[in-house]
Amino acid sequence: MARHTPRRFRPQHGFTLVEVLVALVVMSILAGLSWQAVDAMVRTRQAVEQQSQRLVVLGTALAQWEQDLQGLLTDAPLPAVHFDGARLRLVRRAPGGVQLVVWSVRQGLWQRWASQPTALEAELLQSWAQAPQLLGTEPGHINLAQGVGAWQLYFFRGNAWSNAQSSADLMAAAGTGSAGGASEGPVGQTPPRERLPQGVRLVLTLQGESGSGTLLRDVLVPGGQP
Repeated sequence: MARHTPRRFRPQHGFTLVEVLVALVVMSILAGLSWQAVDAMVRTRQAVEQQSQRLVVLGTALAQWEQDLQGLLTDAPLPAVHFDGARLRLVRRAPGGVQLVVWSVRQGLWQRWASQPTALEAELLQSWAQAPQLLGTEPGHINLAQGVGAWQLYFFRGNAWSNAQSSADLMAAAGTGSAGGASEGPVGQTPPRERLPQGVRLVLTLQGESGSGTLLRDVLVPGGQP
């Protein structure tokens, strides 16, 4: 009769301390790399969202910009468009009469201010004279875009673009104004009218965390004179 030999099991060896430590180090490195990848993806997504939001805001501002320029009052008693380097003043048609619109760049903000529509020339002249004293906090002021470092305007006259601050052809305005110079008189005195340009070129220098660059936009002015 065969003798039964009992089977012996080999003892199982566990991981050594060194192996455990190496495994922990590798896992921590992989976890760190994974976190960096996730963080990079989140940052990229946030940057894209900020840039997209900025483009939407700029698009809305540019739409208002074009609307103002295309609604200029060509027979206004004062310049329908005037740029002094700091602000652009526009006289445009509005429900209930006409209004003065002032565009400016202040502390990185592209701002727009609009007076109340009026049918009285004296009120329009008063708003015009008060425009240089605007602080950007008055009622009617809107911050349309941020991250604007600088801006420049050009007018299209005589089949060429020229700096909007250069001397323009003047027209005798209705009332007490004259074409003798471009200086502004006191309230109640009509400033000289400039010939309406055929086009206005806007150059915005953009800066900020969501990107930098230069934005250029040309707008055709209805009723502009060559």
